[in-house]
Amino acid sequence: MKLLFLAVLDPKSGNHTTAERIRFAVAFTDKLKRDAELYLHSQSSKISVQPQGISTQVSEDFSWAEFLRQSGVSGGHVERLHVFLLICGLRRVKDPLFLVESFSEWHSENPQNVLVIIGPRIDPVLTDEVEAVVKRTAGVFLAREMSQPELHAAMKRCFALVNSSVSEGMSAAILEAMDLGLPVVARDIPGNKAVVQHEVNGLLYSSPEEFVHQSQRLLSDHELRERVIRDAKVYVVKHHSLKQERETYQRQIHYYWRGW
Repeated sequence: MKLLFLAVLDPKSGNHTTAERIRFAVAFTDKLKRDAELYLHSQSSKISVQPQGISTQVSEDFSWAEFLRQSGVSGGHVERLHVFLLICGLRRVKDPLFLVESFSEWHSENPQNVLVIIGPRIDPVLTDEVEAVVKRTAGVFLAREMSQPELHAAMKRCFALVNSSVSEGMSAAILEAMDLGLPVVARDIPGNKAVVQHEVNGLLYSSPEEFVHQSQRLLSDHELRERVIRDAKVYVVKHHSLKQERETYQRQIHYYWRGW
């Protein structure tokens, strides 16, 4: 279970359990709040819901052609490519190889569609596996890690943001894509469904075959693409303001500080 705890404990209750000592906690979603209440055996009033706040910053020095070259994407018509970007730390819960086989088959039918995976090498064993699979798989590439501004610049040039995780708390990459005008194609799991409404502000899929189907819709239906981009931007501005997140934590700290 992935919860965000602002670990504020009551210093006057040292003989109590950790759950009893918690003055307040913050969860990203209503579901995580309900899970936290069961996990902590805590009163509902101690747990607040505050969606993750995000901000984006795009590098002005970013070179799209250089990014593709360093990722191994070559050819004389890179401007015509539909680059699907999978941002994830290389660890099992992110399931970075989930779409590789189906995407490669799709790429063989339409070479303009390519998948680029980018993220920190967290699990050495999985990293070796991913590198080996990518080397022998057409249409799938593994990019080097970049700074956040560089990554945001790359996102703005891609066709879609991909999420293939087995589990998510609240994906910052999805929220950042929404803010940057990059449509999202995300795996249908509870953490993603808390953010992505299918055909409203993004697309959801359950299997690799369904991923290809939803991506084909995004390619062929320009009205759908424009709608999900527009509604995603409205959603993230309304619900995932960094300023609002900061104010929530400051308000909680101030309130409970006065009570000590």
